[in-house]
Amino acid sequence: MSSSYTFDDLRKDVAEGRIDTVLACQVDMQGRLMGKRFQAEFFVESAWKETHSCNYLQATDIEMETVSGYKSTSWEKGYGDYTMKPDLATLRRIPWLEGTALVLCDVLDHHTHEEVAHSPRAILKKQVKRLEAMGMKAYMASELEFFLFDQSYDSAREAGYRNLNLVSGYNEDYHIFQTTKEEDVMRAIRKGLQGADIPVENSKGEASAGQEEINVRYADALTMADRHAIIKNGCKEIAWSKGKAITFLAKWNYSAAGSSSHIHQSLWSADGKTPLFFDKEKEHGMTPMMRHYVAGLLTHASEITYFLAPYINSYKRFVAGTFAPTKAIWSTDNRTAGYRLCGADTKSIRIECRVGGSDLNPYLAFAALIAAGIDGIENKLELEAPFVGDAYGAREVREIPRTLRGATEALTNSKMLRAAFGDEVIDHYTRAAEWEQEEYDRRITDWEVARGFERA
Repeated sequence: MSSSYTFDDLRKDVAEGRIDTVLACQVDMQGRLMGKRFQAEFFVESAWKETHSCNYLQATDIEMETVSGYKSTSWEKGYGDYTMKPDLATLRRIPWLEGTALVLCDVLDHHTHEEVAHSPRAILKKQVKRLEAMGMKAYMASELEFFLFDQSYDSAREAGYRNLNLVSGYNEDYHIFQTTKEEDVMRAIRKGLQGADIPVENSKGEASAGQEEINVRYADALTMADRHAIIKNGCKEIAWSKGKAITFLAKWNYSAAGSSSHIHQSLWSADGKTPLFFDKEKEHGMTPMMRHYVAGLLTHASEITYFLAPYINSYKRFVAGTFAPTKAIWSTDNRTAGYRLCGADTKSIRIECRVGGSDLNPYLAFAALIAAGIDGIENKLELEAPFVGDAYGAREVREIPRTLRGATEALTNSKMLRAAFGDEVIDHYTRAAEWEQEEYDRRITDWEVARGFERA
């Protein structure tokens, strides 16, 4: 699904003075937009073909630290360049930034001009191509939850991110009156995203004070991942412009609900016309292919968890009784399970992965889910019976890894992911996970000091 805004449209807007800036962005390991602001005349003259960036952008942590231990780049190798190749199918105007358009770029090796295998967009494109070779395409939709604060990013930082002021004082799940108070920001987000060629369905209050959700229309996997990355950046920019702050932390506060990114997925024929998960004659309307796909998700649930929960903080979200799952099992329309069957007995049948937090990188998460599903199809894995009841209290069932350390071990030892992504890619992200753990392990938290300063 290409953007409706073409390069010819951009040329005309630049010539007539409506666009003066073009953002050329790659997506980093954390799912963020990194790139350059081009003078629009220069972009339409030559930069639309390619530009360049330091190759450390695909080898840093969330704080942009240069991390040791990567094979792809290092101080010893001099941190050279990558080539950024604009994908003009992603070109769009950005309504909330004056005179601005944006394009996403593929990341290429500076010498061979081949895609950098560990760059997020390349990882997802590889799995999409595997599906294409099987005569299929994946449609996906990622819901995004976040917290909205009644203060700026600057004031939150100056306060050490303590005693922050939420935009509301009570649980606002589906609450119209409370969300009316927040419409200055949320309406701007909906209208802004719609104007950026991202079809918005709705926004709503979520299950905690100050918690919001934004939902957009499903699309093919790559288009949806592109939208997801732009949505997160856009929500932050729009909130910032109004003196507010947003966080996509999976668990920003112990007493608050976690923020998720539920991922809905289904397979269709290559032309997008025939649902491959639906058979009205089968139980729940699930085709054998869908059953194999879901079996793959469950079989490899621990191995793919890192790509759904990439940080130490991610694992603080998995708490019983909070609508965040703790068990990697499937159930029919049951929000306590990690994988929920939605749209049973209809053409819109799909499986919803509820494991991912709002801090995930959509390209990596989508790719891991597709790879696990493909493995289930190729090996005709048998799907277990659906779980019935409260999954939080279930015993002797498959659990979601409780720590980053556990998820990292499962990732490292995954034969399925190594075959699907390549050893170098898995080693690259294993190193990212190890670094996250190392950085946490050497820190002293406020909780430790307050608990033991006098009493230890």
